[in-house]
Amino acid sequence: MLNRIVLIGRLTRDPELRYTPASGVAVATFTLAVNRIYSKQKEADFIPIVVWRNQAENCAKFLGKGSLVGVDGRLQIRSYEDREGRRRTVAEVVADSVHFLDSRERRSVEEEPASFDETFDETFDETMISDDDVPF
Repeated sequence: MLNRIVLIGRLTRDPELRYTPASGVAVATFTLAVNRIYSKQKEADFIPIVVWRNQAENCAKFLGKGSLVGVDGRLQIRSYEDREGRRRTVAEVVADSVHFLDSRERRSVEEEPASFDETFDETFDETMISDDDVPF
C-alpha cells in the first residue's frame, strides 16, 4: 500500500511553531495554497501541513506568508473531541520533507504579496534554484 503526497504551493500565513508538552518535540503547522492545474478558473486548495522536529524549527525560522515550498509527505486522517465534546475529523499532510523553493532575497522582502493569485507562478522551473538558495 502507498500513501504519498507531493505538493508545491505558497504558505497562506507564517508557520506556527509549538513544542509537545511531554517531550518537548518541535512541531510546526501551516496551510499551503496549491493551485488547481486543470481548472479554467483560478482556484486553489488550502491544505494543512504538519512538520516535526528540526525541520519544524527550520520552517518556522526561514518560511513566511507567501513562501513557495515543495512538500513531500503522507496524508493523515485523525479524529479528536472538541471542547464542546463533539467528534471532529481532520485531514492533513504530515511532511517527510519540506523544500524551500524561494530565494533568501524573496523571503527577506518586507512587503507582503497582495494576493495568492498575483504571486503564484504556475511555471516552476527547477533551474531557477541553486544550492545557495537553500538556507541550511
